[in-house]
Amino acid sequence: MPDAVSGAASAPTTYATQQLDRGDQMGKDTFLKLLVAQMRYQDPSKPVDSSQMIAQTATFTQVEKLEQIAKSSATALVLQEHAAAGAMVGRQVTYTDTNGVPVTGLVSSVRLASGNSEAVAVVDGKEVQVGRITTLSTPTPSSGTSSSAAS
Repeated sequence: MPDAVSGAASAPTTYATQQLDRGDQMGKDTFLKLLVAQMRYQDPSKPVDSSQMIAQTATFTQVEKLEQIAKSSATALVLQEHAAAGAMVGRQVTYTDTNGVPVTGLVSSVRLASGNSEAVAVVDGKEVQVGRITTLSTPTPSSGTSSSAAS
């Protein structure tokens, strides 16, 4: 796919996912299993120090809260992207076409991103990936029609 700025071919766009599963990191379930195992096999003559137990419980709580923050951040990002895409409707945009030529037109609708597909704006009847848009402006009364370059 040509780069939106230079028109040169670039690598395929990748998208952030809400959750990343990594085998080299412990989740809250692993942490809880270790905590239970530690309590089960502790030496009765030398019980775990209460301050150490409180520290481990606090760490477990931190892990849970960080997971909640990550989920909230991902949700907020999606909502922000939707709001930005929706704000383009009725606005004049300039984008770079597949030949590297800048084209100006009016956005009539936007199809939001879903899964691995990028958000798409319909500019004067033509679908344009939102990432290719370089300029966004409010149309003036004389610029209500598109002034696109030859494709």
